[in-house]
Amino acid sequence: MVRPWGLPEAVVAVPAAALLLLLGVLSLSQAGAEAKSLAPTIGFLAAVLVLANLCDRYGLFEAAGTWMATGSRGRPVTLLALVFAVASTVTAVLSLDATVVLLTPVVFATVARLRLRAKPHVYACTHLANSASLLLPVSNLTNLLAFSASGLSFVRFGATMALPWLAAIFVEWLVLRRFFAADLVGHAEAVTATRRPVPVFACVVVVLTLFGFFVTSVLHVAPAFAALGGAVALAVPVLVKRRAAVRDVGLALEVPFLAFVVALGIIVKALSLHGLGSLVTHLVPGGTSLGSLLLIAVVAAVLANLINNLPAVLLLLPAVAAAGPGPVLAVLIGVNTGPNLTYVGSLATLLWRRVLRQRGEELPISEFMRLGAFTVPPVLVAATVALWVSLRLVG
Repeated sequence: MVRPWGLPEAVVAVPAAALLLLLGVLSLSQAGAEAKSLAPTIGFLAAVLVLANLCDRYGLFEAAGTWMATGSRGRPVTLLALVFAVASTVTAVLSLDATVVLLTPVVFATVARLRLRAKPHVYACTHLANSASLLLPVSNLTNLLAFSASGLSFVRFGATMALPWLAAIFVEWLVLRRFFAADLVGHAEAVTATRRPVPVFACVVVVLTLFGFFVTSVLHVAPAFAALGGAVALAVPVLVKRRAAVRDVGLALEVPFLAFVVALGIIVKALSLHGLGSLVTHLVPGGTSLGSLLLIAVVAAVLANLINNLPAVLLLLPAVAAAGPGPVLAVLIGVNTGPNLTYVGSLATLLWRRVLRQRGEELPISEFMRLGAFTVPPVLVAATVALWVSLRLVG
Protein backbone atom coordinates (compact mmCIF):
# COMPACT_ATOMS: atom_id res chain seq x y z
CA MET A 1 0.00 0.00 0.00
CA VAL A 2 2.63 2.54 1.05
CA ARG A 3 5.45 1.78 -1.44
CA PRO A 4 7.98 4.19 0.16
CA TRP A 5 10.04 6.21 -2.33
CA GLY A 6 8.13 4.53 -5.15
CA LEU A 7 9.90 1.21 -4.58
CA PRO A 8 8.23 -1.88 -6.07
CA GLU A 9 6.38 -4.34 -3.84
CA ALA A 10 9.07 -6.97 -4.47
CA VAL A 11 11.51 -4.98 -2.31
CA VAL A 12 9.54 -6.15 0.74
CA ALA A 13 8.11 -9.47 -0.49
CA VAL A 14 11.30 -11.10 -1.80
CA PRO A 15 13.36 -10.54 1.40
CA ALA A 16 10.36 -11.69 3.46
CA ALA A 17 10.19 -14.95 1.50
CA ALA A 18 13.96 -15.40 1.81
CA LEU A 19 13.75 -14.85 5.56
CA LEU A 20 11.17 -17.63 5.90
CA LEU A 21 13.59 -19.99 4.12
CA LEU A 22 16.55 -18.93 6.29
CA LEU A 23 14.53 -19.45 9.47
CA GLY A 24 13.38 -22.87 8.32
CA VAL A 25 9.71 -21.94 8.39
CA LEU A 26 9.48 -23.31 4.86
CA SER A 27 11.91 -25.78 3.34
CA LEU A 28 13.69 -25.08 0.08
CA SER A 29 11.93 -28.01 -1.58
CA GLN A 30 8.50 -26.72 -0.49
CA ALA A 31 9.31 -23.25 -1.79
CA GLY A 32 10.58 -24.74 -5.05
CA ALA A 33 7.41 -26.78 -5.47
CA GLU A 34 5.28 -23.67 -4.91
CA ALA A 35 7.32 -21.63 -7.39
CA LYS A 36 7.08 -24.46 -9.94
CA SER A 37 3.29 -24.63 -9.55
CA LEU A 38 3.09 -20.86 -10.12
CA ALA A 39 5.46 -20.88 -13.12
CA PRO A 40 2.79 -21.33 -15.87
CA THR A 41 0.72 -18.55 -14.31
CA ILE A 42 3.72 -16.23 -14.05
CA GLY A 43 4.71 -16.93 -17.65
CA PHE A 44 1.22 -16.21 -18.86
CA LEU A 45 1.01 -13.00 -16.82
CA ALA A 46 4.31 -11.77 -18.28
CA ALA A 47 3.14 -12.40 -21.85
CA VAL A 48 -0.23 -10.68 -21.29
CA LEU A 49 1.46 -7.62 -19.75
CA VAL A 50 3.62 -7.26 -22.86
CA LEU A 51 0.63 -7.89 -25.14
CA ALA A 52 -1.42 -5.13 -23.47
CA ASN A 53 1.51 -2.69 -23.54
CA LEU A 54 2.07 -3.30 -27.25
CA CYS A 55 -1.64 -2.81 -27.98
CA ASP A 56 -1.24 0.60 -26.37
CA ARG A 57 1.77 1.37 -28.57
CA TYR A 58 -0.27 0.47 -31.65
CA GLY A 59 -2.87 3.07 -30.57
CA LEU A 60 -5.66 0.67 -29.64
CA PHE A 61 -6.59 2.54 -26.45
CA GLU A 62 -6.42 5.98 -28.09
CA ALA A 63 -8.73 4.71 -30.82
CA ALA A 64 -11.12 3.49 -28.12
CA GLY A 65 -11.01 6.93 -26.49
CA THR A 66 -11.87 8.67 -29.75
CA TRP A 67 -14.70 6.21 -30.36
CA MET A 68 -16.14 6.86 -26.91
CA ALA A 69 -15.88 10.63 -27.32
CA THR A 70 -17.58 10.74 -30.72
CA GLY A 71 -20.09 8.01 -29.91
CA SER A 72 -21.30 9.75 -26.76
CA ARG A 73 -22.36 12.89 -28.72
CA GLY A 74 -21.66 14.85 -25.57
CA ARG A 75 -24.16 12.95 -23.41
CA PRO A 76 -22.62 11.85 -20.08
CA VAL A 77 -24.90 8.83 -19.60
CA THR A 78 -24.08 7.58 -23.11
CA LEU A 79 -20.37 8.12 -22.42
CA LEU A 80 -20.68 6.09 -19.20
CA ALA A 81 -22.35 3.26 -21.15
CA LEU A 82 -19.49 3.30 -23.69
CA VAL A 83 -16.90 3.30 -20.90
CA PHE A 84 -18.69 0.27 -19.43
CA ALA A 85 -18.55 -1.50 -22.79
CA VAL A 86 -14.87 -0.74 -23.44
CA ALA A 87 -13.70 -1.37 -19.86
CA SER A 88 -15.57 -4.68 -19.65
CA THR A 89 -14.10 -5.86 -22.97
CA VAL A 90 -10.56 -4.73 -22.21
CA THR A 91 -10.69 -6.32 -18.76
CA ALA A 92 -11.98 -9.63 -20.11
CA VAL A 93 -9.54 -9.86 -23.03
CA LEU A 94 -6.38 -8.00 -21.96
CA SER A 95 -6.70 -8.32 -18.15
CA LEU A 96 -7.73 -5.87 -15.45
CA ASP A 97 -4.26 -4.28 -15.31
CA ALA A 98 -4.74 -2.98 -18.86
CA THR A 99 -8.02 -1.33 -17.81
CA VAL A 100 -6.49 0.32 -14.76
CA VAL A 101 -3.11 1.40 -16.11
CA LEU A 102 -3.81 2.01 -19.82
CA LEU A 103 -7.54 2.72 -20.18
CA THR A 104 -8.04 4.97 -17.13
CA PRO A 105 -5.76 7.76 -18.48
CA VAL A 106 -7.58 7.53 -21.83
CA VAL A 107 -10.93 7.92 -20.06
CA PHE A 108 -9.55 10.95 -18.18
CA ALA A 109 -8.48 12.53 -21.47
CA THR A 110 -11.83 11.73 -23.11
CA VAL A 111 -13.82 13.34 -20.29
CA ALA A 112 -11.55 16.40 -20.39
CA ARG A 113 -12.16 16.79 -24.13
CA LEU A 114 -15.90 16.73 -23.55
CA ARG A 115 -15.66 18.92 -20.42
CA LEU A 116 -17.82 16.52 -18.44
CA ARG A 117 -17.47 15.42 -14.82
CA ALA A 118 -14.90 12.68 -14.50
CA LYS A 119 -16.00 10.79 -11.37
CA PRO A 120 -18.58 8.34 -12.79
CA HIS A 121 -16.37 7.29 -15.68
CA VAL A 122 -13.16 7.00 -13.65
CA TYR A 123 -14.87 4.97 -10.93
CA ALA A 124 -16.30 2.73 -13.65
CA CYS A 125 -12.74 1.84 -14.70
CA THR A 126 -11.69 0.53 -11.29
CA HIS A 127 -15.01 -1.19 -10.51
CA LEU A 128 -15.10 -2.98 -13.85
CA ALA A 129 -11.43 -3.88 -13.62
CA ASN A 130 -12.47 -6.03 -10.67
CA SER A 131 -16.09 -7.04 -11.36
CA ALA A 132 -15.70 -7.53 -15.12
CA SER A 133 -12.67 -9.79 -14.67
CA LEU A 134 -14.85 -12.85 -14.07
CA LEU A 135 -15.23 -13.98 -17.67
CA LEU A 136 -12.04 -15.63 -18.92
CA PRO A 137 -9.00 -17.27 -17.32
CA VAL A 138 -6.90 -14.48 -18.86
CA SER A 139 -8.86 -11.63 -17.28
CA ASN A 140 -7.16 -11.66 -13.87
CA LEU A 141 -4.24 -13.28 -12.13
CA THR A 142 -6.70 -14.77 -9.63
CA ASN A 143 -8.57 -16.32 -12.59
CA LEU A 144 -5.42 -18.07 -13.77
CA LEU A 145 -4.95 -19.63 -10.35
CA ALA A 146 -8.62 -20.65 -10.17
CA PHE A 147 -8.50 -21.97 -13.74
CA SER A 148 -5.68 -24.34 -12.79
CA ALA A 149 -7.59 -25.54 -9.71
CA SER A 150 -10.99 -25.88 -11.41
CA GLY A 151 -10.10 -28.59 -13.91
CA LEU A 152 -12.19 -26.80 -16.55
CA SER A 153 -11.21 -26.18 -20.14
CA PHE A 154 -10.78 -22.61 -21.38
CA VAL A 155 -14.13 -22.71 -23.18
CA ARG A 156 -16.02 -24.37 -20.30
CA PHE A 157 -14.60 -21.81 -17.87
CA GLY A 158 -15.79 -18.91 -20.06
CA ALA A 159 -19.19 -20.52 -20.67
CA THR A 160 -19.74 -21.08 -16.96
CA MET A 161 -18.69 -17.56 -15.96
CA ALA A 162 -20.50 -15.69 -18.76
CA LEU A 163 -23.75 -15.35 -16.79
CA PRO A 164 -22.04 -14.21 -13.54
CA TRP A 165 -19.97 -11.75 -15.61
CA LEU A 166 -23.08 -10.21 -17.18
CA ALA A 167 -24.88 -10.12 -13.82
CA ALA A 168 -21.97 -8.31 -12.15
CA ILE A 169 -21.71 -5.70 -14.94
CA PHE A 170 -25.48 -5.10 -14.95
CA VAL A 171 -25.62 -4.48 -11.19
CA GLU A 172 -22.56 -2.22 -11.37
CA TRP A 173 -24.35 -0.19 -14.06
CA LEU A 174 -27.53 0.18 -12.01
CA VAL A 175 -25.68 1.30 -8.89
CA LEU A 176 -23.17 3.66 -10.54
CA ARG A 177 -25.91 5.22 -12.68
CA ARG A 178 -27.90 5.94 -9.52
CA PHE A 179 -24.97 6.88 -7.26
CA PHE A 180 -23.57 9.46 -9.70
CA ALA A 181 -26.91 10.78 -10.97
CA ALA A 182 -25.93 14.34 -10.01
CA ASP A 183 -22.66 14.07 -11.98
CA LEU A 184 -24.28 12.63 -15.10
CA VAL A 185 -25.89 15.90 -16.08
CA GLY A 186 -25.18 18.53 -18.67
CA HIS A 187 -24.26 18.17 -22.30
CA ALA A 188 -20.96 18.68 -24.06
CA GLU A 189 -20.62 19.62 -27.66
CA ALA A 190 -20.18 16.66 -29.98
CA VAL A 191 -16.56 15.98 -30.84
CA THR A 192 -15.89 16.58 -34.52
CA ALA A 193 -12.21 15.73 -34.50
CA THR A 194 -10.96 13.18 -36.99
CA ARG A 195 -11.31 9.66 -35.66
CA ARG A 196 -8.06 7.84 -34.96
CA PRO A 197 -7.95 4.79 -37.23
CA VAL A 198 -8.44 1.47 -35.52
CA PRO A 199 -5.16 -0.49 -35.52
CA VAL A 200 -6.42 -3.43 -37.55
CA PHE A 201 -3.25 -5.50 -37.19
CA ALA A 202 -3.32 -5.25 -33.39
CA CYS A 203 -7.02 -6.18 -33.31
CA VAL A 204 -6.44 -9.21 -35.54
CA VAL A 205 -3.55 -10.39 -33.36
CA VAL A 206 -5.68 -10.07 -30.21
CA VAL A 207 -8.51 -12.08 -31.82
CA LEU A 208 -6.08 -14.76 -33.00
CA THR A 209 -4.53 -14.87 -29.52
CA LEU A 210 -7.95 -15.51 -28.02
CA PHE A 211 -8.46 -18.30 -30.52
CA GLY A 212 -5.05 -19.58 -29.51
CA PHE A 213 -6.22 -19.82 -25.90
CA PHE A 214 -9.02 -22.10 -27.08
CA VAL A 215 -6.64 -24.25 -29.14
CA THR A 216 -4.11 -24.62 -26.32
CA SER A 217 -6.91 -25.61 -23.96
CA VAL A 218 -8.07 -28.35 -26.33
CA LEU A 219 -4.50 -29.59 -26.77
CA HIS A 220 -3.83 -29.37 -23.00
CA VAL A 221 -0.99 -26.91 -23.59
CA ALA A 222 -0.33 -23.97 -21.26
CA PRO A 223 -2.15 -20.82 -22.49
CA ALA A 224 1.07 -18.90 -21.90
CA PHE A 225 2.26 -20.11 -25.32
CA ALA A 226 -0.70 -18.49 -27.07
CA ALA A 227 -0.13 -15.24 -25.18
CA LEU A 228 3.57 -15.38 -26.03
CA GLY A 229 2.72 -15.86 -29.71
CA GLY A 230 0.49 -12.78 -29.67
CA ALA A 231 3.13 -10.70 -27.90
CA VAL A 232 5.83 -11.74 -30.38
CA ALA A 233 3.56 -11.02 -33.36
CA LEU A 234 3.01 -7.45 -32.11
CA ALA A 235 6.58 -6.91 -30.94
CA VAL A 236 8.43 -7.83 -34.13
CA PRO A 237 6.99 -5.04 -36.38
CA VAL A 238 7.45 -2.47 -33.60
CA LEU A 239 11.09 -3.45 -33.08
CA VAL A 240 11.88 -3.69 -36.81
CA LYS A 241 10.43 -0.21 -37.45
CA ARG A 242 12.25 1.05 -34.34
CA ARG A 243 9.05 2.40 -32.79
CA ALA A 244 10.27 0.79 -29.58
CA ALA A 245 13.48 -0.72 -28.27
CA VAL A 246 14.04 -4.15 -26.79
CA ARG A 247 14.46 -2.41 -23.45
CA ASP A 248 10.91 -1.01 -23.72
CA VAL A 249 9.49 -4.48 -24.27
CA GLY A 250 11.56 -5.77 -21.37
CA LEU A 251 10.19 -3.07 -19.06
CA ALA A 252 6.65 -4.10 -20.03
CA LEU A 253 7.36 -7.49 -18.46
CA GLU A 254 7.33 -5.80 -15.03
CA VAL A 255 9.83 -8.27 -13.59
CA PRO A 256 9.61 -6.79 -10.06
CA PHE A 257 5.86 -7.42 -10.06
CA LEU A 258 6.38 -11.02 -11.23
CA ALA A 259 8.95 -11.51 -8.45
CA PHE A 260 6.44 -10.08 -5.98
CA VAL A 261 3.82 -12.63 -7.06
CA VAL A 262 6.23 -15.56 -6.64
CA ALA A 263 7.41 -14.30 -3.25
CA LEU A 264 3.83 -13.75 -2.12
CA GLY A 265 2.98 -17.32 -3.13
CA ILE A 266 5.86 -18.63 -0.99
CA ILE A 267 4.81 -16.50 2.00
CA VAL A 268 1.19 -17.63 1.77
CA LYS A 269 2.32 -21.26 1.45
CA ALA A 270 4.23 -20.92 4.72
CA LEU A 271 1.23 -19.35 6.46
CA SER A 272 -1.04 -22.06 5.12
CA LEU A 273 1.20 -24.88 6.33
CA HIS A 274 1.48 -23.35 9.81
CA GLY A 275 -2.19 -23.12 10.73
CA LEU A 276 -3.89 -20.54 8.57
CA GLY A 277 -4.78 -23.11 5.93
CA SER A 278 -6.60 -25.27 8.50
CA LEU A 279 -8.48 -22.25 9.81
CA VAL A 280 -9.64 -21.29 6.32
CA THR A 281 -10.68 -24.88 5.61
CA HIS A 282 -13.01 -24.77 8.62
CA LEU A 283 -14.49 -21.44 7.49
CA VAL A 284 -15.65 -22.55 4.04
CA PRO A 285 -18.46 -25.10 3.62
CA GLY A 286 -18.50 -28.05 1.26
CA GLY A 287 -21.08 -28.70 -1.42
CA THR A 288 -22.45 -26.71 -4.33
CA SER A 289 -25.83 -25.62 -2.97
CA LEU A 290 -26.74 -21.97 -3.41
CA GLY A 291 -26.25 -21.34 0.31
CA SER A 292 -22.79 -22.92 0.26
CA LEU A 293 -21.70 -20.94 -2.80
CA LEU A 294 -22.93 -17.68 -1.26
CA LEU A 295 -21.07 -18.36 1.99
CA ILE A 296 -17.88 -19.23 0.12
CA ALA A 297 -18.13 -16.03 -1.93
CA VAL A 298 -18.70 -13.91 1.19
CA VAL A 299 -15.74 -15.48 3.03
CA ALA A 300 -13.56 -14.89 -0.04
CA ALA A 301 -14.66 -11.25 -0.30
CA VAL A 302 -14.01 -10.57 3.39
CA LEU A 303 -10.61 -12.25 3.24
CA ALA A 304 -9.68 -10.29 0.10
CA ASN A 305 -10.40 -7.00 1.87
CA LEU A 306 -8.39 -8.09 4.92
CA ILE A 307 -5.25 -9.46 3.24
CA ASN A 308 -5.66 -8.61 -0.50
CA ASN A 309 -7.29 -10.85 -3.07
CA LEU A 310 -4.15 -12.59 -4.33
CA PRO A 311 -3.14 -14.05 -0.93
CA ALA A 312 -6.83 -14.79 -0.30
CA VAL A 313 -7.20 -16.92 -3.43
CA LEU A 314 -3.93 -18.73 -2.70
CA LEU A 315 -5.26 -19.62 0.76
CA LEU A 316 -8.78 -20.56 -0.28
CA LEU A 317 -8.21 -22.67 -3.40
CA PRO A 318 -6.63 -25.64 -1.60
CA ALA A 319 -9.60 -25.67 0.80
CA VAL A 320 -12.27 -25.85 -1.93
CA ALA A 321 -10.59 -27.47 -4.95
CA ALA A 322 -11.62 -31.01 -3.96
CA ALA A 323 -15.30 -30.01 -3.99
CA GLY A 324 -15.27 -29.32 -7.74
CA PRO A 325 -15.35 -26.24 -9.97
CA GLY A 326 -18.45 -24.67 -8.36
CA PRO A 327 -16.79 -23.69 -5.04
CA VAL A 328 -13.60 -22.67 -6.87
CA LEU A 329 -15.58 -20.24 -9.05
CA ALA A 330 -17.49 -18.98 -6.00
CA VAL A 331 -14.12 -18.10 -4.45
CA LEU A 332 -13.29 -16.28 -7.67
CA ILE A 333 -16.47 -14.20 -7.46
CA GLY A 334 -15.61 -13.22 -3.90
CA VAL A 335 -11.99 -12.25 -4.53
CA ASN A 336 -12.76 -10.43 -7.80
CA THR A 337 -15.86 -8.42 -6.88
CA GLY A 338 -15.21 -7.99 -3.14
CA PRO A 339 -12.15 -5.71 -3.55
CA ASN A 340 -14.35 -2.84 -4.77
CA LEU A 341 -15.11 -2.24 -1.09
CA THR A 342 -11.61 -1.08 -0.01
CA TYR A 343 -8.39 0.12 -1.62
CA VAL A 344 -6.44 -2.81 -0.19
CA GLY A 345 -8.72 -5.44 -1.74
CA SER A 346 -6.79 -5.87 -4.98
CA LEU A 347 -3.51 -4.82 -6.56
CA ALA A 348 -5.46 -3.36 -9.48
CA THR A 349 -7.26 -0.93 -7.18
CA LEU A 350 -3.96 0.17 -5.68
CA LEU A 351 -2.60 0.71 -9.21
CA TRP A 352 -5.73 2.73 -10.08
CA ARG A 353 -5.17 4.92 -7.03
CA ARG A 354 -1.56 5.44 -8.16
CA VAL A 355 -2.76 6.57 -11.62
CA LEU A 356 -5.08 9.09 -9.97
CA ARG A 357 -2.31 10.41 -7.73
CA GLN A 358 -0.04 10.92 -10.73
CA ARG A 359 -2.74 13.13 -12.26
CA GLY A 360 -3.41 14.98 -9.01
CA GLU A 361 -6.95 13.59 -9.00
CA GLU A 362 -7.02 11.34 -5.92
CA LEU A 363 -10.59 10.74 -4.74
CA PRO A 364 -11.71 10.53 -1.08
CA ILE A 365 -11.36 7.11 0.55
CA SER A 366 -14.72 7.64 2.26
CA GLU A 367 -16.42 8.06 -1.12
CA PHE A 368 -14.70 4.98 -2.52
CA MET A 369 -15.86 2.86 0.42
CA ARG A 370 -19.38 4.31 0.38
CA LEU A 371 -19.76 3.40 -3.30
CA GLY A 372 -18.31 -0.02 -2.54
CA ALA A 373 -20.84 -0.57 0.24
CA PHE A 374 -23.63 0.02 -2.29
CA THR A 375 -22.14 -2.14 -5.07
CA VAL A 376 -20.30 -5.10 -3.52
CA PRO A 377 -23.18 -6.85 -1.67
CA PRO A 378 -25.67 -6.86 -4.60
CA VAL A 379 -22.93 -7.70 -7.13
CA LEU A 380 -21.70 -10.55 -4.93
CA VAL A 381 -25.18 -12.01 -4.53
CA ALA A 382 -26.23 -11.52 -8.16
CA ALA A 383 -23.04 -13.06 -9.57
CA THR A 384 -23.16 -16.03 -7.18
CA VAL A 385 -26.82 -16.74 -7.95
CA ALA A 386 -25.94 -16.50 -11.65
CA LEU A 387 -23.09 -18.98 -11.06
CA TRP A 388 -25.49 -21.40 -9.36
CA VAL A 389 -27.82 -21.17 -12.36
CA SER A 390 -24.93 -21.47 -14.82
CA LEU A 391 -23.59 -24.60 -13.15
CA ARG A 392 -26.95 -26.25 -13.75
CA LEU A 393 -27.15 -25.06 -17.35
CA VAL A 394 -23.56 -25.73 -18.42
CA GLY A 395 -22.98 -28.74 -16.15
